[in-house]
Amino acid sequence: MTIEHVSANRSFGGWHKQYQHYSSVLKCAMRFAIYLPPQASAEHKVPVLYWLSGLTCSDENFMQKAGALRIAASLGMAIVAPDTSPRGSAVPDDEGYDLGQGAGFYINASEAPWDQHYRMFDYINAELPDLIESTFPVTKRKSIAGHSMGGHGALVSALRNADQYCSVSAFSPIAHPSDCPWGRKAFESYLGKDRSRWGEYDTVQLLNDGKACPPALIDQGESDEFLAEQLKIDVLENTVRNKNLSITIRRQEGYDHSYYFIASFIEDHLVFHAEHLALKFAK
Repeated sequence: MTIEHVSANRSFGGWHKQYQHYSSVLKCAMRFAIYLPPQASAEHKVPVLYWLSGLTCSDENFMQKAGALRIAASLGMAIVAPDTSPRGSAVPDDEGYDLGQGAGFYINASEAPWDQHYRMFDYINAELPDLIESTFPVTKRKSIAGHSMGGHGALVSALRNADQYCSVSAFSPIAHPSDCPWGRKAFESYLGKDRSRWGEYDTVQLLNDGKACPPALIDQGESDEFLAEQLKIDVLENTVRNKNLSITIRRQEGYDHSYYFIASFIEDHLVFHAEHLALKFAK
């Protein structure tokens, strides 16, 4: 697969780089960002954390705002941030911010006109990792994390591919999309009105169905404006408690849905992943 180099910035001794490539899964050009820490070389490959961003975001939001690169450099961890959806003039879109371009929901759409391009689940869990592992000095050991829509995508990816990911974490995830406005709109459009098909992309439903989960850490701000209506963390907490699951969910007083929240706790998440990726790091 041919990839085109877009930009490069030196950061904390490593390199933040953007690339574009044609995705055969999404049938369009896609951009992603990768941070390669100073330890990464042909002789010393490093593990990868995949970061999935939220509604309206691209590959740039997390890399520029989260403050993660300094920590990744100290841990010897690569970070890959894909875009949040297929894009381009030939790709279907919607006037709303919560459907279409920028809002792929990390699922495989089955309904027209979305089904020809919106197959983000396969892109994130198969095509993109294959590209990363064949192109850059990284190992096959990987973890996954995300925020909001991306937290939903990370949790669903890990639950459905528990053998692929060493760990999973999320900030403010859309935990029960089958029962919130964002999720209902996206799922009905992408998957159709038959709600029995929605469960394979719903964290709460997957846990209730007995899916195994890799080690998991979830942070939720108590002052998040989307907490009650969209995120349904209370439903996830009840599921975890009732099924006695070893998933850590932390409530953080005063924090909202923004990157101020993510930047405040991103070090905890990267260290959590480093432990499960078997990285040696200085405490």
